[in-house]
Amino acid sequence: MRPIRRWRIIDAVANQSQAPVDAPQLAAHLAPTLAMLRTVAAEGHLTRAAEILGVPQPTVSRALARLGEQLGAPVIARQGRGIHLTRAGALLAEAAEEAMQRLETGCRAVVEELDPERGQVTFGFQHTMGSNLVPPLLRGFRDQHPRVRFSLVQGARDDMLARTWAGEIDLCLIAPLPAGDPRWASATILEEPLVAVLHAGHRLARRRTLPLADLAAEDFVAMRPGYGLRQIFVRLAEGAGFEPRLAFESEEVDTVRGLVAAGLGVAVLPPADTGPAPDTVEIPLNPPAHRTIGLAWPADRPQPPAVRTFRTFAVTPGAVDFARSRRSPGHWSTSRGPAPG
Repeated sequence: MRPIRRWRIIDAVANQSQAPVDAPQLAAHLAPTLAMLRTVAAEGHLTRAAEILGVPQPTVSRALARLGEQLGAPVIARQGRGIHLTRAGALLAEAAEEAMQRLETGCRAVVEELDPERGQVTFGFQHTMGSNLVPPLLRGFRDQHPRVRFSLVQGARDDMLARTWAGEIDLCLIAPLPAGDPRWASATILEEPLVAVLHAGHRLARRRTLPLADLAAEDFVAMRPGYGLRQIFVRLAEGAGFEPRLAFESEEVDTVRGLVAAGLGVAVLPPADTGPAPDTVEIPLNPPAHRTIGLAWPADRPQPPAVRTFRTFAVTPGAVDFARSRRSPGHWSTSRGPAPG
C-alpha cells in the first residue's frame, strides 16, 4: 500500500488555524459564528444561548473558543456562573447585531419575493392603458391577492420592452406584441378597435365608415417613433398603399386629439374613453382595424412566483370583462392564449 502522506493533512489543519491576515478574510471566517455570538451577548449565559440556538452547549463553547483563536484574543470570559464579553467580543457582537439585522431583513425580502401571495411585481405599461385598463386589472387581482405589492412604470412601447429586457420590469402591457421575436414570450389580453379621428368640420366627417386610403392626401397627427400607436399606424398606412404626411408628432394621445380638434390634421387612434373630444368625430375604419394588447416578458427567463401568479390572472378569461360595462357594446373584444413570439 502507498503510505499516507500525513504531512499534507497536518499542514492543511495548521493553515486553517492561522489568523486571517486582513478584514475581508476575518469577516469570511466570522460569518458562520455571528448568530452564535449575538445570542451569547444577549443572554450572558452559554447554556441559555445554546437552548435558543437549538445546539448543544459544548458546540457554542468550541465555536467561541475557535473564534478567539482566530482573533488572537478571547471573546468571552467567565464571570461567576455566567459569562461576559471581552472588549474584542463586545465589538464583534455589536457588529454582529447590525449585520444579522440587515441579513434577516434581506432574508424576509427574499421569502416574500418567493411567496406568490406576498411578493412584488414591477409592472410596465403604455400611457394609453393607464386609465381604463390597468386600474381595474390590478383591482381584480388585488381582490384575490391583497398582499402582493406593485411598482408601476409607464412609458412608450419600445421603452417598456427595453426595460423589461434589462430586468427593471417583470411584465409589460403593450401593443403591438413582439410577435415573431424568439426572445419574447407574450399573451394576448384583448383587441381594441382603431378609428379615424377628424375635425368635426372635415369634409369626410359625416361618413359612417372610412377607408384609410381616403385620407392619404391629409396631414396626419401621430405619436412619436417608439410608441406602439405610431408603429401600428405606419403599418396600416403601408397596407392602404400610401406613406402618411406627418404634420405633428406627440408623446401624448390627448395632445394628438387636441391638435385634430384645432383642425391641424387627422389621426388614427383608439376611441376616447368618454366619447369623441369636442370638435372631433371618430369614424370606424373600413376594413376594421385594431391593436392587439397583451403581456410580454423574456421567453427564457424565470420569474418570481408573484409575477407568474399575476400573469396567469391577467390572461385568464374574464379578467378584463369589466371593460364591457365601461364601454359601448363591441368596443373591446377579448382574446386569450399565447401569441407568436
